Amino acid sequence: MLSSLKKHLYFLVSGYFAFWAKIVLRRWRPRVIVVTGSSGKTTLFHLIEAQLGDQAVFSHHANSSIGLPFLVLGLDPNIARPTDWLTRTLTAPLRAWRRPPAQKIFVAEADTDRPHEGDFISKFLQPEVSMWVSVYRTHSMNFDRLVRAGKFKTHEEAIAYDFGWFAERAQKLVIANGDQELITNELSRVPVGTKTQTVSDNDLLQYSIKDQATDFKFADQTISLPGLHPRELGQSLQMTQLLMNYLELPFDSSFKHLHMPPGRSSIFKGKKDITIVDSTYNSGMGAMTAILKLFSEYPAQHKWLVVGDILEQGSLEKEEHEKLAHEVIKVNPERVVLLGPRSKEFTLPILERELRDASVVAFEKPLDVLEYLNANLKGGETILFKGVRYLEGVIEQLLADPKDADKLVRRGRAWIKKRQAWGLPR
Repeated sequence: MLSSLKKHLYFLVSGYFAFWAKIVLRRWRPRVIVVTGSSGKTTLFHLIEAQLGDQAVFSHHANSSIGLPFLVLGLDPNIARPTDWLTRTLTAPLRAWRRPPAQKIFVAEADTDRPHEGDFISKFLQPEVSMWVSVYRTHSMNFDRLVRAGKFKTHEEAIAYDFGWFAERAQKLVIANGDQELITNELSRVPVGTKTQTVSDNDLLQYSIKDQATDFKFADQTISLPGLHPRELGQSLQMTQLLMNYLELPFDSSFKHLHMPPGRSSIFKGKKDITIVDSTYNSGMGAMTAILKLFSEYPAQHKWLVVGDILEQGSLEKEEHEKLAHEVIKVNPERVVLLGPRSKEFTLPILERELRDASVVAFEKPLDVLEYLNANLKGGETILFKGVRYLEGVIEQLLADPKDADKLVRRGRAWIKKRQAWGLPR
């Protein structure tokens, strides 16, 4: 009942804070650039930040109908106690008259966790430029009712339609992934007078992974980025350059100011000389497929996978976790460790049948994963951790340098308590 009440009040509460935040936007009048999509938007967001730096304001830690108005108002988006809502409610009218930022560019990351969120955020921000990187089955359970009601044939179509509001409300330019039909179908909504530019994987001539870097070769340049990155990032690099050309600002192909957030294919040295690839930020199938494809090309002799459930899939849980099994098979790993009831029920049987030369196990608690790894690691293995369910807590116990824990996702006292509730030390 409480969950249902929150859903019904969500846009009412969002509307209250957006009302006051619009006053800030009218006084500030920034050039608004929206970065959106199911997967890859945060990476694109940070690629743009590496180019614009302090020339723009960036919506770090805020991408929702409530978080973005909070950010515009200068309110802390972290709600630790129920009384914080009362404080924010009373403070919002006063914050509407805060001094606007000096920067005249506002880059906002935006998600659509639920139906109508794209409509709400795009109406609130009125973007000059919308950048749309992908559509996948993320937060699918929130779109179940639209598919059941026959409003859309598939969850992907429902999700794409909601993202399409950002294209429909773009005032000057839409930059989009031209390889996804779900996206190109929605580009018919772009208003007359707004320019549309698309990018394609076909423009990436060569993609190669080194030990600590990834190279992307295009017709006119080669871009080398530190760290591991999936092939799909090549489209985001193209989108970033198109944006810089539109803004008539120089494009720095070295990306020397790029700082990726935690949990996006970060590499750490672990105990027993193991190599840890940390991709624990999210668990969507689009991101899962991209990182598994990357890992299949990563130069390592002994590859292990630790994979968590794909969350928020609703009626699609069985189908998505069966797909996950087939993506794991393509990696041909030595061992697979599954975490969560969904992967145990739907993914494990397929892997046990198809991966006859590999050891496959499944657990429901992260502590069991940690104990399994400690008991079976011989040394020298390369382990990809993909998914959530507190896998960052497992990684923390395996690090060769405990100080590297500061570079993992979900830090802070609240997260420590949640991991400890699942039996992990921190």
